[in-house]
Amino acid sequence: MRAPVRLFLASSNRGKLEEFRLLAAGADGAARVELELLPDFDSLPAFEENAPTFAENALGKALHHSRMRSAMVFADDSGLVVPALGGAPGVRSARYAGLGASSAERNAKLLRELRGKGGAGREAYFVCAIALAVRGRAIAIVTDRVDGEILEAPRGEGGFGYDPVFYFSRLGKTFAQLSAEEKNLHSHRGKAFRRLLRLTAGE
Repeated sequence: MRAPVRLFLASSNRGKLEEFRLLAAGADGAARVELELLPDFDSLPAFEENAPTFAENALGKALHHSRMRSAMVFADDSGLVVPALGGAPGVRSARYAGLGASSAERNAKLLRELRGKGGAGREAYFVCAIALAVRGRAIAIVTDRVDGEILEAPRGEGGFGYDPVFYFSRLGKTFAQLSAEEKNLHSHRGKAFRRLLRLTAGE
């Protein structure tokens, strides 16, 4: 049996690392992968995520940091897309209401922009792109999405970001109303990361 593959997350956020470890738990190939934070991440030159697509941002970040460490580095970019708003918030999901805005402020702006729209006008999807690189060379890029719609008012106390207004009809709940297990199973990030794990496990 071969040794586990060690992947380093291009981040200093331990909470984000634990989220990926939770997503990996029970997934195909998870036992053959070890996840760690990239050492001394905060001392490395920062990467500016200003590309027009999630995949380009994730790949750029992974390539940037893989050039500075002799390790397999992965990075992600994700956000909410509303076709009726021309794809907004899109890659600017975290900055949709301005730098430093809270999740509640971003949701409030989104609901204002969608006021008066119904049916297809409220369709939306979450996207996650994850890239893996080593020594400045791309190894894999995976993306996945989950479709839903934007409600007229938030529901639920869990989750983060746009979760309270994103209604997932398959389960009849917003993402903020899902249990951790339900969200990990159905979320864009969970689905994309499991695809990456299957690739790194050689399946």
